[in-house]
Amino acid sequence: MQAIPTAIEGVFILEPMVFGDSRGFFMESFNRRAFATATGVDVDFVQDNHSRSRKGVLRGLHYQIEQPQGKLVRVTQGVVFDVAVDIRKGSPTFGRWVGVELSGDNHRQFWVPAGLAHGFVVLSDTADFLYKTTDYYAPQHERCVAWNDPAIGIDWPLAAHGIAEPLLSDKDRAGLPLSQAGV
Repeated sequence: MQAIPTAIEGVFILEPMVFGDSRGFFMESFNRRAFATATGVDVDFVQDNHSRSRKGVLRGLHYQIEQPQGKLVRVTQGVVFDVAVDIRKGSPTFGRWVGVELSGDNHRQFWVPAGLAHGFVVLSDTADFLYKTTDYYAPQHERCVAWNDPAIGIDWPLAAHGIAEPLLSDKDRAGLPLSQAGV
């Protein structure tokens, strides 16, 4: 496994070793020892989640004010643009974002540590999105930063993929600007 550092400390793009031939491929999707060696982070995951979404669905930017979750995310089918936003008070990169394309073909994973907001948009017809979390989902503590907050300025690749407007849940439509999000 190769861990590629990003512009935000603690956020990594992970490239697992994939062994393929005419029959298909094999990869270890997670190995605690390899993950710790590559990232310097030793984590306990407590929950696995799987979502399927159609093209144009944008989920995020989510975080929990208590029980913050670190997330190891990947896509097994389709393509998404995945984003992490640093909302850690006092961080030198507070308010900055990094993004990566994850797909069933590139096998990349994205490590988003606890204390960051996270979201993604589906660029293919559908996408299966899987992620491990370091703490349990706590809806009473979940919050949402507006996906289009101009102060953050995420360059979502919507138009390049024929997406005029993202499809949002009511919760995501009600996301607040980072300046009002209570982080």
